[in-house]
Amino acid sequence: MIPTGVLGLGLIGAIWAHHLNDDGWLCAAWNRTPKPDFPHWKATPPEVARAADALIICVSDPAAVSSVLDPLIPQLEPRHTVIQCSTIDPDSSTRFEARVRARGAAYLEAPFTGSVPGAESRTTVFYLGGDAATAARVQPVIDRLSKQQFRSNTGAQAAAFKLASNLAIAVQSAVLCESLALARSNGLSDQQFFDLLRISMAWSPVAKIKEPKLRANDYSAQFAVRHMLKDMRLARDSGFAPLPMCEAVIRQLEAAMDRGWADQDYAILIKLLGE
Repeated sequence: MIPTGVLGLGLIGAIWAHHLNDDGWLCAAWNRTPKPDFPHWKATPPEVARAADALIICVSDPAAVSSVLDPLIPQLEPRHTVIQCSTIDPDSSTRFEARVRARGAAYLEAPFTGSVPGAESRTTVFYLGGDAATAARVQPVIDRLSKQQFRSNTGAQAAAFKLASNLAIAVQSAVLCESLALARSNGLSDQQFFDLLRISMAWSPVAKIKEPKLRANDYSAQFAVRHMLKDMRLARDSGFAPLPMCEAVIRQLEAAMDRGWADQDYAILIKLLGE
């Protein structure tokens, strides 16, 4: 058993923390918005560091990660491993790792895929960036939350792949919404559309997970609009060549934000097509 703390109790972090608590591994939990009734609640990040050896950070963006690390860094010791799970850009990953390692602690970049269903079923897939020894050090913690992991040589590579993966997901979802809207406008039922899609080359895991939400007009967040917009902006601003599909999805997500849909699932983009 590795004493583990979770910093960030949003949709995913809270689920992971409850799993770890059920397993007897959680010894500390913290969130920017206080949740004093949460198991093993701590009032500050330094208190989490004093209690735990493995420190999972799961917050919204690079600025939020930095705000967690600022009070956490002075408490870090060689016994600590920071497992950074937030979706961030490659440059931020490199910078955060340097800060942690300067204290003698270990750092593992660990973005993930699977969203809420994966977190709930412990089938999250992690993209681990860092040396093999660091990954092995906290492998038991990762194993309790996931079914599969892929390791790259650096944290920057793991962060870049996560952004690339989310770009593919966002574009596929936007196209799925357009395809469904086109089919509906020509009298096809949702049942017909998805039955035919399932036996075509267009079927994908994105279509599988979004089908029930689109058919039920259920936009409760598996992955909120504001988070996907943040990721697409990070991808666009990562220094690579222009990304025209990314820009197109950003414009749609910004339109969704303008309509007050920030905390809705990004499948809500279909509603833009009916206006």
